[in-house]
Amino acid sequence: MDAEIYLDNNSFIHRLDPRTKILVFLMTFVALLLFEDPFWMLPVAFLILVQLIISSAVLNLRRIRYILIVLTISSLVLWNFFSQGVTPLFWVFELESFYFSIARTLLILFMIATGMILITTTRNEELVLGMIRLGMPYRVGFAISTALRLVPTIASSTMTISQAQRSRGLNLDSGGIMDRIRKFLPLLVPVFISTIRSTNIFAMALESKGFGAREVRTFYLNLQMRKADYFVLTFASLFTIVSIVFAVMGYGKIIGLTRF
Repeated sequence: MDAEIYLDNNSFIHRLDPRTKILVFLMTFVALLLFEDPFWMLPVAFLILVQLIISSAVLNLRRIRYILIVLTISSLVLWNFFSQGVTPLFWVFELESFYFSIARTLLILFMIATGMILITTTRNEELVLGMIRLGMPYRVGFAISTALRLVPTIASSTMTISQAQRSRGLNLDSGGIMDRIRKFLPLLVPVFISTIRSTNIFAMALESKGFGAREVRTFYLNLQMRKADYFVLTFASLFTIVSIVFAVMGYGKIIGLTRF
């Protein structure tokens, strides 16, 4: 299993400037947060699904499918306890609160999908440089870059340690869910120790190279906006503005819904 999230493809989304993808990512969040009714989320949901297919980010979503299933089930149930309606449905659920729980669940899933599209189609260096070009301080961008690098590193260490234990006779695939969790817990100790050791070495390497000695930074990559970037940004901006107008006009609300 490959621990890397970025997929080296040549899709239309891959070729976009990272600044374009970051801004589209933020505008998608805005469009998703505007509406309570799940039916009004369908247009932006359709655009996200198209991006998932074009970018092949579906492959990365499959890797976290069990987490998504747990989030879906728990969100559909819990949001009904934090909202109420006027039309009884069953047990303690009302029709309005059930619609709202669907909308909040879609919001969570599509936010994850949008983030997955971003990191699937953008290299770590390009992503951080795009943030810096948009005004983020270099130190913050470097911290984000380091955190993104640690994710595949920790995943790779976990797989290596689990394979080493399997070679010693530990069966991690037998038993129920609780038994599997109980078997995996001891593996977290060497994973954490390996991560702390790597972080310490990384910190010493930064100090030896004079990290932060100069305020002005130079970069190897040279970002350049193209016609496709301006077209995508224009479309995303218009879509977001239209969504805001509809939300201000009162569309997308669930009549009778009471939120806590």
